[in-house]
Amino acid sequence: MQSLNTVVPVSTFSLLLVLMAAKHYAIDFVAQTEWMARGKERVTGWQAPLAVHAGSHALATLVIALLFKPALWWIALVDLAVHGLIDRGKSLIAQRTRFPMTDPRFWWLMGFDQFLHQVTNVGLVVLLVLG
Repeated sequence: MQSLNTVVPVSTFSLLLVLMAAKHYAIDFVAQTEWMARGKERVTGWQAPLAVHAGSHALATLVIALLFKPALWWIALVDLAVHGLIDRGKSLIAQRTRFPMTDPRFWWLMGFDQFLHQVTNVGLVVLLVLG
């Protein structure tokens, strides 16, 4: 593994960050079906919708990894696990708190979920450029 002091072109790092953010937007907001969005929030029967949703993220991450650095295909598995854990954690908190959309805490929870996903993307990009 390369030193953290390794010089990485800003253009490469930036491009990967933008690709990962675009991937996240496309999968979380454009391609996510109602079955996935509502299903992964259920108290029971959430496993399949969440698996398909997190799997979609992993597949898109796999494409990016294969285009940039094929040997790091396994980061797609990291994305699968982390995305699934973040979304499930958000669902459990939402089920316990039941904040209505009119409550600012609802949006704080949604925003924190998105923040965690973007931090994950930064970590995945760091793996791609240093790996």
